Amino acid sequence: MPVTRPAFVPRAWRAARVVLHGVEGIVTTLCVFPFASVDRKRRLVQRWSARLLSLLHIDARERGRIAAPEGNVLVVANHVSWLDIFVINAQQPARFVAKADLAHWPLVGTLIRGSGTIFVERARRSDTRRVNACATQALLGGDVVAVFPEGTTTDGSGLLRFHASLLQPIIDSNGSVVPVALRYTDVAGARSMAPTYGDESFGVSFWRVCGERRLFVDVIATPPIAATATHRRELARAAEDAIRTALDADAAATAPGTRADRAGSPP
Repeated sequence: MPVTRPAFVPRAWRAARVVLHGVEGIVTTLCVFPFASVDRKRRLVQRWSARLLSLLHIDARERGRIAAPEGNVLVVANHVSWLDIFVINAQQPARFVAKADLAHWPLVGTLIRGSGTIFVERARRSDTRRVNACATQALLGGDVVAVFPEGTTTDGSGLLRFHASLLQPIIDSNGSVVPVALRYTDVAGARSMAPTYGDESFGVSFWRVCGERRLFVDVIATPPIAATATHRRELARAAEDAIRTALDADAAATAPGTRADRAGSPP
């Protein structure tokens, strides 16, 4: 069955509402965050992120618990889209480790800077030490930290090899890793390419997402992995295997025409 997309006017109206929501978020980070408690900041980030997904007609389907309330948890996820940050924040507010280029993106850059994102200069290998020190401090302070160890986005059809260097902070803080698999699908239950982000500009990617009638994202949190007494390479490999297994199982269970797909499809 072909997937219909909104006409230009509804699409533009959706985009305008999202931009206004983004402006509201910037005002909040600049005017409210400096005076808000840590708990209130987390609630605001979670509520704002959930509202963003709603405005974009993206339904998040969470399976499993992403993190414990006390923090000291490193969320490790596959990376498909600029939406991934907001999808995870809508379930569990976290401080992300992200490439420094994102800090200069229009709107999104201001928002993620205000929410405490730790930026890494991937071209400078020496910058990893600084980033890991910041992440370790955040974890020990009770924050949940999230990383995308593939180092770049993919189209969601598979996983790249996980880089282990950014997992060192959770070992140093004696915490645990929660592998999270993200999978975007359309109304027909097929993997959607709309949220993917390649070489095009953010504006092009954003407009494409606004053009989808409805999207679904499965947020699959697998069981935590204790990070004590293990090497970061072993930890990265275990997290990668857990996410790959979750993605494969979810794809088989929700493939178009299966019972699970028919049960989850909108009327």
